[in-house]
Amino acid sequence: MSNLKTFLGICVATCLLASCVGKGDDDDVILLEAGTLSGGPFSFTVDGVPDMVSGITLSGFTGAGDVQSYVITDDAKNILGIPPTLEAVEGVDFDAAGVGDCYIYHITYNEGLIGLVAGENLDNLSGEFDLSNFIVVNRGALNAGELSGGPYEFVVDGSPDMVSGIVLDDTNLTGDNQTYVITDDSRNILGIPPTLEAVEGVDFDGAGVGRCYIYHLTYSTGLGGLEMGNNLDDLTGLFDLSNFIVVDRLALNAGVLNGGPYMFSVDGTPDRVSGITLDDTDLNGSNQGYIITDDALNILGLPPTLEAVEGVDFDAAGIGLCFIWHITYEDGIMGLEAGQNAGDLSGYFALSNAIRVYRNPNAGTISGGPFTFDVDGTPDMVNGILLDSSNATGTNRIWVITDDQNNILGLPPTLADVEGVDFDAAGPGVCFIWYMRYEDGLTGLAAGNNVADLEGLYGLSNSIMVTRN
Repeated sequence: MSNLKTFLGICVATCLLASCVGKGDDDDVILLEAGTLSGGPFSFTVDGVPDMVSGITLSGFTGAGDVQSYVITDDAKNILGIPPTLEAVEGVDFDAAGVGDCYIYHITYNEGLIGLVAGENLDNLSGEFDLSNFIVVNRGALNAGELSGGPYEFVVDGSPDMVSGIVLDDTNLTGDNQTYVITDDSRNILGIPPTLEAVEGVDFDGAGVGRCYIYHLTYSTGLGGLEMGNNLDDLTGLFDLSNFIVVDRLALNAGVLNGGPYMFSVDGTPDRVSGITLDDTDLNGSNQGYIITDDALNILGLPPTLEAVEGVDFDAAGIGLCFIWHITYEDGIMGLEAGQNAGDLSGYFALSNAIRVYRNPNAGTISGGPFTFDVDGTPDMVNGILLDSSNATGTNRIWVITDDQNNILGLPPTLADVEGVDFDAAGPGVCFIWYMRYEDGLTGLAAGNNVADLEGLYGLSNSIMVTRN
């Protein structure tokens, strides 16, 4: 075989030194023939348990050659071992070689062969030799099979949630020990159920909100780290994990409310919201409803539907700020009553975002003007303004003068102060005079700010225009 047979053919053809190709009489040429190996192929699992071949036989060997032996290589023909006999071959532990393919050859050769050393490559042998065919020894890894089923989605609502219908494809399954492992999404071990039946008996609701992974595990004796609380990445020893199946444990979801905010004046006229919609794309939960609270989350009302929400008269609640929420909840919720605080609810529930309803003071109505002045250096004052405060509400009161962009120019505290303002000094332009009622806590009420930046509970009357030509 190899280059040696080519070399031998050349020697025979040219009648050069028959002794260089074998032993015998001067007129005879003896070719090296390593024979034929039978047996195998062999397949082993690298699992820490010794794996030996057996039943290999050698036929067709002529006996030619000074030395006979066996050679074991990897799949790149790198020499791993040189057992001298078949008995020695059958004593080799292929498990210790790790995962991969081995080849077993028989070799016969004459003295002077170079390169037959562990670590060298068969292709680099030089001298007189012949190799038999090879027998394959496959050293396969542990195989945990493949899981199918899911993914699963459960709502954490106090009701037990179990998976079902998971199947393990064990076509290529190997390994002495089998189990299942459940981890969180960081691969921390939450449970080690020994069978699929045990997996399907796990209550995932009890794990709270989050994501779980279910694996099948095959392993050899001596595996380290397979304990609850440890991480899969810290396992030591010989093992294999299957693919994983996802179990999502979702929180209750109350959806998203759209609409508002709403601004009403508390003036004795009913005020109702309209146009609110609930986006229930991800909505879940056994029970649904709405909650109206004040700005301290005290529960003012529990309308069961949107129609009921839109029937509420917010004027009757007086001045203040309301929040409208959608709630989803499970049986057993505690504290869901008018007069209680939403911050004290207990049980399984979720609240949507809140829509604001401002119940602002009513500033009444002013009359007079409009006023037109010439900017000529002579003081110009308004007069004859009247305030109708019969329906006015609110704790605090003030007058506001703005430009035509609603920027605050002045805050005279009384009507007398308004009529004392010299509008000639403001130069050409347009001013507006307003009357305001407001509650404590209003922010932004200062000269130089804009009315649009006010935050809190307030009401403005109609305005009177002052034109400065």
